[in-house]
Amino acid sequence: MEQTEQAAPQKKKLKLWQRIVIITVAVILALVAALGITFVSVWNNEISSVSSFTKLRDRNDANKEGAVYSMKMKGGYYFDKFLEQGGAKNDTDLIAFITNNITRGLMKVDIGLSDIGCSSFTAQTPAGDRLFGRNYDFDKTNVCILLSDPGEGRHKSFSTVDLNYVGMDIEKDVTGLMNKITCLAAAYAPLDGINDAGVSCGIYMSYQGNLEEVNAVATDQKDPNKKDITSTTMLRLVLDYADNVEEAVALISSYNLHDSANTSFHYMIADASGKSAILEWVPESGTDATDNDGSVRKLNVIYNDDPMYETLRGNTKIPYQWITNFIVTPGYYDGVAEEEMAGLDRYDHINSRLKATGGVVENENAAMEILKEVGRRTWNGGGGCTVHSAVYNLTQKTVLWVANENFGDKTATYSYSLATGELKQVG
Repeated sequence: MEQTEQAAPQKKKLKLWQRIVIITVAVILALVAALGITFVSVWNNEISSVSSFTKLRDRNDANKEGAVYSMKMKGGYYFDKFLEQGGAKNDTDLIAFITNNITRGLMKVDIGLSDIGCSSFTAQTPAGDRLFGRNYDFDKTNVCILLSDPGEGRHKSFSTVDLNYVGMDIEKDVTGLMNKITCLAAAYAPLDGINDAGVSCGIYMSYQGNLEEVNAVATDQKDPNKKDITSTTMLRLVLDYADNVEEAVALISSYNLHDSANTSFHYMIADASGKSAILEWVPESGTDATDNDGSVRKLNVIYNDDPMYETLRGNTKIPYQWITNFIVTPGYYDGVAEEEMAGLDRYDHINSRLKATGGVVENENAAMEILKEVGRRTWNGGGGCTVHSAVYNLTQKTVLWVANENFGDKTATYSYSLATGELKQVG
């Protein structure tokens, strides 16, 4: 019987327009994939950093409290490039660098103004741990605890940033992707911190200039043989590169300082050996009688073993150091009444507390108690605001951090270890 051969199925041909659509869609998908890969590869560190931006504590407007955030900064945030290209002579130059490199021109960062009080001191525990205590006095504002690990031979660090300094509204929470991207600039605006070498530092307003005519004049050095750096980027320089106080001083000495936010600052740096130093930029004459543009100031470094402390305000040679807004350089206030010396009352109080024990405090909580005593909500009648208080253990490389003078409130208290990288709420 003859078998009937079955015809092979015919392939359906696509019409020309259908082929064009398929090819076009394939090309678009390939381009999207390529752009996505490029975007992720270029923005990988920024994406990771922004993704880590987390609210730790809600704002409390009734108590002048902004919100508290944390962010883990991935990558080197172009700080090497910033230094290589000569740093910045002013906030405008700094903003331009941050905008072009970190936010990729998507948005412009702003540098907020501030009227900073602040207090710090060094001390040690009976076991020999070296401590660095710090109050940041300002006004209600949002802050960010910034955890950075830039690699490439630079130190890990913990620092606190007032987000007002990068243009965030102090009356609102930080919300939305664009605001969070802007907060990447926080790497350039630390106000205090500690690195994994046990070096800690802080910035304090110094109210310099001709005190009879102006409230404060920014330091604006002009040595043509030096590169330039601004106030908060100087702290980043210390946190990222310094192994000890002497290295920090050497680094800073190689730059012209240009204070930020139209005001003047001085600094304190300490390390795990027990050495500390106050860095002040003052005229060679010692006073500010004719200093109205900040250009004639020279760096003066006062170490904690300086003989001046043997007679300063009735003291003896001491193993600790302390700072407020009061200028320590001898002779600076010649002819000025004590009531016009900014921060002198808090300066004397901290001195008296540490002098009574020879600079020894029982532990971090005892150091925090001294910070509590000079908190601005209660000090001298109150009315001010201490945004955060921190005690850095330079020996153990740990941090005890309290938000907005909520001393004793475990929900407002955080601890951090540079060894483990763990930031946690105490309560």
